[in-house]
Amino acid sequence: MKRFVRAAAALVLGMGLATSGQAQSALNEILDSGVLKVGTTGDWNPMSVRDPATNTYKGFDIDVMTELAKDMGVEVEFVPTDWKTLVNGVVAGKYHLTGSASISAPRMKVAGYSESYLSAEIYPFSMADQADRFDGYDSINQPGIKVSTTLGTSFQGMVEEWFPNAEIKLVEGPARGYQEVIAGRADVFITSNIEGATLAQKFPIMRVKNAEARSPAVIAMLMPQDDQVWINYVSNWIKMKKAKGFFEETKAKWGL
Repeated sequence: MKRFVRAAAALVLGMGLATSGQAQSALNEILDSGVLKVGTTGDWNPMSVRDPATNTYKGFDIDVMTELAKDMGVEVEFVPTDWKTLVNGVVAGKYHLTGSASISAPRMKVAGYSESYLSAEIYPFSMADQADRFDGYDSINQPGIKVSTTLGTSFQGMVEEWFPNAEIKLVEGPARGYQEVIAGRADVFITSNIEGATLAQKFPIMRVKNAEARSPAVIAMLMPQDDQVWINYVSNWIKMKKAKGFFEETKAKWGL
């Protein structure tokens, strides 16, 4: 399998470089070194969760990246990062790609993306015992209401746009906005339906009533912007695995 991957990669690489004139692709580097480096935050349940006791990861992203490495015939190495430096890490070459990240205009200015394989919707959440205080987005966008979010995430821009009259509380990773609400230091946080459903199984939180879904997020892997050979390889791998049912099976495993 690895010999076949190398041969196919060499053909694609040669064609790509001949037309684009770009430097050696990450694809060639990965196959030569035998290691696929993946940037992951380890704090997005059920996508990527780090166990501090063993320094190992589990989740949807981890399964996807492990499968990609297996099909390439290489080992996978998970490189710790945080949301604030996620894009910088892939631009600087600290890892070859990232786990799941929402596609956004600011990120697209400096980084590339793979084919998408997942979507998410964004909702506001509060503690269940505070549910009567809020009814829709306008009830959150009020002076004296504290909305927490994590610095460097796409959620930060949403919170600042949606709730200009509220008090915005930014926290730095590895802390998360939802932790401020659970600890009673903030009133509301926003997150995806993916993470929200997982958090609701562990903590007494709930969606704010009459707050419809906003900013449907398209999810993909962040990749080096100028490495079209590598982007094409991963995007075509995603298409192939979609056709074989891998992504649906993996989503079902993690309750997505």
